[in-house]
Amino acid sequence: MGFATTAIHAGQEPDEATGSVTVPIYQTSTYAQETLGKHKGFEYARTQNPTRLALERNLAALEGAKFGYAFASGMAAIDATLRLVKAGEHVIVSDNTYGGTFRLFSRILSNYNIEFDFVDTSDITKVEAAIRTNTRMVFVETPTNPVMIVTDLQAVSDVAHRAGARVVCDNTFMSPYLQRPLDFGVDIVVHSTTKYLNGHSDGVGGIVVLNDEEDAEWLAFVQNSVGAILSPFDSWLVLRGTKTLALRMEQHDRSGRAVAAFLEEHPKVQKIYYPGSLSHRQHDLAKRQQKGFGGMVAFDVGSLENARIVFESVKLCTLAESLGGVETLISHPATMTHASVLPETRARLGITEGLVRISVGIEDTDDIIADLDQALEKIK
Repeated sequence: MGFATTAIHAGQEPDEATGSVTVPIYQTSTYAQETLGKHKGFEYARTQNPTRLALERNLAALEGAKFGYAFASGMAAIDATLRLVKAGEHVIVSDNTYGGTFRLFSRILSNYNIEFDFVDTSDITKVEAAIRTNTRMVFVETPTNPVMIVTDLQAVSDVAHRAGARVVCDNTFMSPYLQRPLDFGVDIVVHSTTKYLNGHSDGVGGIVVLNDEEDAEWLAFVQNSVGAILSPFDSWLVLRGTKTLALRMEQHDRSGRAVAAFLEEHPKVQKIYYPGSLSHRQHDLAKRQQKGFGGMVAFDVGSLENARIVFESVKLCTLAESLGGVETLISHPATMTHASVLPETRARLGITEGLVRISVGIEDTDDIIADLDQALEKIK
């Protein structure tokens, strides 16, 4: 089946009890058992829930995976994935990773004798150099948040597998519609379902998908034992969202390209970060492993004061955390998404005080560009 068909139907068969074409919200904490030791596949809602199960099957199918596990947030999904790593082992991470990921790894998990090296994973020689005898995972984000660095998924998978390490890819920025990391040798894919998968800025969640049965069994055990599960209602919201994922991502991609082209030519913009731009040094790689370039664009206006003018002048764009919703969101990575990253690290990565990140929504493209244009024109 094609992607759009899979998105609408995988895991979402009509309800057996009523024929409902929409998976019901099974808002229950427990399930009646027919007799001692005999039930209908569901015992307790932390362990199993039909709505969550439908979502897990749906998202696994979209990524081309056998197994999926939904969590209460993207960070909970990443934390569960890192439970595959033991004390005394080593993890390589994309240095320009999301600030929340950096915070989890550097300030929490590092306290439990797990070693982390933050490396430019777009340079495979640096990944190879960082490999140790105790390296058990390479965690990549591609394109990265927010300066859109692209990692060669096949190359990094080959290097990691030779060393006996798993490869995990945070695919939140692209969604499975625009990029399917498992097709390039990646072992595990994580998403913040809060973003494009939900698509409507009204729910928080995360998902882990994979094919290895042994790792899947452990993640299922972690999901049940720790209990950071996605609620039935939030599961239902994401199921609603994925039905229109193909349509939304097409529009995000079209508008993202148009907005990036506009910004690249604007005299008040010093630099843009967008893999769809021919000026992006990894444009060809992005074109090879992505179906499109998406709606995430970053641009530098030179100073915090100039960025502030943009934020205070936009009318259609909303100054807010998050991304991937139908509405256009604009943010300041240095003080918002990446505030937990050390200032010197932000400077090295290009996360300057003048950097603006925009999640291009699905409004009329001309309206988004007009709003950015009038805001930029206010910069002296």
